[in-house]
Amino acid sequence: MADAKPKIAGAKASGDDDIKDSEAPLIEHLAELRTRLIYSVIAIAVLFIICFFLADSIYTFLLGPFVAAAGGPEAVRLIYTAPQEFFFTKLSVALFSAIFLSFPVIASQIYAFVAPGLYKNERMAFLPYLIATPIFFIFGAAVVFYGIMPLALGFFLGMQQTDPNGVTIEMMTRVSEYLSLIMTLLLAFGVCFQLPVILTLLAQIGLIGVDNLKAWRKYAIVAIVIVAAFLTPPDPISQIGLAIPLLALYELSVIAVRIVEKRRLAKEAQILKDLQG
Repeated sequence: MADAKPKIAGAKASGDDDIKDSEAPLIEHLAELRTRLIYSVIAIAVLFIICFFLADSIYTFLLGPFVAAAGGPEAVRLIYTAPQEFFFTKLSVALFSAIFLSFPVIASQIYAFVAPGLYKNERMAFLPYLIATPIFFIFGAAVVFYGIMPLALGFFLGMQQTDPNGVTIEMMTRVSEYLSLIMTLLLAFGVCFQLPVILTLLAQIGLIGVDNLKAWRKYAIVAIVIVAAFLTPPDPISQIGLAIPLLALYELSVIAVRIVEKRRLAKEAQILKDLQG
């Protein structure tokens, strides 16, 4: 019994040492995360200030689909119904633009935080997805900006009318409502166009395969239609405009996953062969 207390005390001291050893890496990771967040916030803040002074020009650029649908800038008329509305709209434009433009900085900070915990081959495998993400986002934003938005706005403008009694029904769009609409669509299309990146990454780490995507195709079609109806305005043009590219991207993902799966299985077979040899 006399030896029990020293043993217990020794075990307790060993446990405390283990806790202290585990605390040190955690604190280092939190400090590293704080540094990466600070860099990202600084990038957004600097770009926000720059974009605020350019907010008028940025908003004019965002009016491009409206101008195209209306037939020219002279046919476009927007209003604001509160003294502070356009000021806060400029703030929203500046913040949206700052986050959009700072994505390369944010992505590089995420990669810098994650990369030390990856092997060299894992870092090389992760890097293409980091590059593909903004490319597919910009592609999705371009599809809605230059393709879907002019068609959808033309659909809405086509509802204007003047009856035989001379009563005119005219679309008077508020600046904040138009900005909210186009920002929602740009983000929705940009995020949804990440589908091939996400599915290919899941195939890269072995969570899904081409057989899974083929089996899920009918469910994916239903899910895509529901997502398109939920994220877009209640008009058939924008809903179909999102659903069709997503269906095409899903089929593209099947091809990409097949290629990734073959490479992964070949690599695993080679590793197993080397171990057996």
